[in-house]
Amino acid sequence: MPRLSMSEIQSDTLRPRGVDVIDYNRSTVTPGIVHLGIGAFHRAHMAAYVDSLLAKNPSWGIIGASLRRPDTRDALEPQDFLYTLAIRDASGTKPRIIGAILDVLDANTQRAQLIETMADPAIRIVSLTVTEKGYCHDPSTGELDEKHPDIVHDLAHPEMPISAPGIIVAALALRQRRGLAPFTVMSCDNLPSNGKTAGRIVRRFAELRGLGESFAGYVQGVSFPSTMIDRIVPATTDADRAIVAELTGLEDAWPIMTEPFTQWVIEDDFPTGRPPFESVGAELVEDVEPFELMKLRMLNGSHSTMAYLGYLSGYQYVNEAIADADIRRLIHGLMTEEAMPTLPMPRATLEAYRDQLLARFANPALKHRTWQIAMDGTQKLPQRLLGTIRDRLEAAQPFPRLALGVAAWMRYITGIDEADQPIEVKDPLAARLRQIADGAGRDPVKLANGLLAVTEVFGTDLPEVAVFRDTVTNHLKSLLENGAKEAVRRVG
Repeated sequence: MPRLSMSEIQSDTLRPRGVDVIDYNRSTVTPGIVHLGIGAFHRAHMAAYVDSLLAKNPSWGIIGASLRRPDTRDALEPQDFLYTLAIRDASGTKPRIIGAILDVLDANTQRAQLIETMADPAIRIVSLTVTEKGYCHDPSTGELDEKHPDIVHDLAHPEMPISAPGIIVAALALRQRRGLAPFTVMSCDNLPSNGKTAGRIVRRFAELRGLGESFAGYVQGVSFPSTMIDRIVPATTDADRAIVAELTGLEDAWPIMTEPFTQWVIEDDFPTGRPPFESVGAELVEDVEPFELMKLRMLNGSHSTMAYLGYLSGYQYVNEAIADADIRRLIHGLMTEEAMPTLPMPRATLEAYRDQLLARFANPALKHRTWQIAMDGTQKLPQRLLGTIRDRLEAAQPFPRLALGVAAWMRYITGIDEADQPIEVKDPLAARLRQIADGAGRDPVKLANGLLAVTEVFGTDLPEVAVFRDTVTNHLKSLLENGAKEAVRRVG
């Protein structure tokens, strides 16, 4: 079977198969964006939006960068950095070829080239999808973690940065030396006020670099617009690759599977210019925060809660978990009774979003693994669940379902499921969590106390609130003694 490539596209073999093919002359496209973290989420979302506008705006192509592993570059380079975006629902799978990514650089072996590319005057936007942990910050405070190993490395070796903040500051310093305007830094990660968070982290790192008042003033002039991105993107499997090959007649080393729904809300703050994102369906607004808070607390909070409870209940996929009537009732209640009252949006908007989410979770064609969502819990819980809990506490309102989500994370990180089988816990603090869990055994009080002492997750405030500690501990006791399904039934 031939490999996906420009020559295969130009042979016009795809359209008769019902495949959406790029409608622009790719040879005329030039880069205007560098994207750090060229993973599945970016390729399912931002790259697809950019691809839709290149016919009329060809100066906004994307140069991607992998900060950790060269997997994406190695997969896409032999196919001219093209890939298939497969949009799936109960009616079937609709393939679309995306050509917006012109090149992918491996930061480990092409670091100097990456920084030089970011310093090119044609690059006006540097965007990021590096996940919560890629910001090298303390999730409980939103501040730069100055003791993070990558930050310590980058301050000691400023010409060889490995972190996203270090790479951005190195490129900005080079642009300043060349008398160029700074690029705009656009975060596309699931962080509260992600633009403000990125700006705070980058400016603090620049301050620690000690490059003088002139550079400090230059960095102060960098724009960090916030965004809210919403699309569910499961990890690609070999079965997915086989389906795409059957639909297109071409081998694609790394197609991306996603759902029909897509949303992008962007703070309109781009001093050096931007593509007309609004022409391809994005919403340009003055304030993104209400939208991102809605997504973090309703979609992401529900996702994490379902991931831990669903995995412990024996459900491999989200659609299986939400098909459980008790879990569905719990998630509906979490959104309606606990999350929605904390959100500054019209009730009708929130109810419509809730119903839309429940339908999206149930999509049988979207095989989103609970294990995948459960990864990196120490980075996710502060934004997805604990912020809502803090607001509920301040309002003296109960939070039983949110607390069960937290307790389910505690049960999950013990590393042993309800059938006494090992759980592969993927988390930046996995070794520390393992030590706490091993020391506590199946004692819910010891386990809860040990994990609540992880200030990077819970801060110093929540562990001192008796109602929070007691509620979570009681749920953890129920999970350990009765199992996840029964714990859900009792709360839901």
